[in-house]
Amino acid sequence: MEREIENKLIQRVVNGDTNAFEDLVLANQKNVYNLALKMTRNEDDALDLSQEAFVKAYQQLSFFRGDSKFSVWLYRLTYNLCIDFLRKQSKQTTVSLDYKDDDNEVVSFEIPDLRDLPEDSAIRKEMRKTIEQSIEELTEDHREVLIMREITGMSYDEIAVTLKLSAGTVKSRIARARIKLIESLKEKGTYPENFRLT
Repeated sequence: MEREIENKLIQRVVNGDTNAFEDLVLANQKNVYNLALKMTRNEDDALDLSQEAFVKAYQQLSFFRGDSKFSVWLYRLTYNLCIDFLRKQSKQTTVSLDYKDDDNEVVSFEIPDLRDLPEDSAIRKEMRKTIEQSIEELTEDHREVLIMREITGMSYDEIAVTLKLSAGTVKSRIARARIKLIESLKEKGTYPENFRLT
């Protein structure tokens, strides 16, 4: 769905037209569900979390700033709900970022779930804050494609269609976004030994 159409629908919902929200749901329900399913690996949990995400999105729609597309904002909301759910279930998740270095070698950078590490809660909170801050510091173009690829699990073609870009442009932006994020985290120097470059 084009950003202009999204914004018009959002404005209609904020102005009291609850029916307009249905169009936003229909346009995003598949990707939201797929994200929840990817993270929980359980169809029932994914369905519940998808529904919760849309309810929360509806309740918080007036706070949507429009810095990114609504769909990206919605995916991040869903991602956070899933993280909270997984924390309660005492499960473990990681985000793995792969990119090619100057020697054309594949480098893997894993961001671990820090809740089960022995460090105290203050350190865990600081780590999460650092990661979120580094993502927020990316340019909008980089932040958008990184979230769509790494968090929602969308394919390059799906991202290309969503953003009306060529697949090559999408791949290039994602590669640069990964490198920028990794560089930012390394510069901040606050990540534990569990963060590793191999």
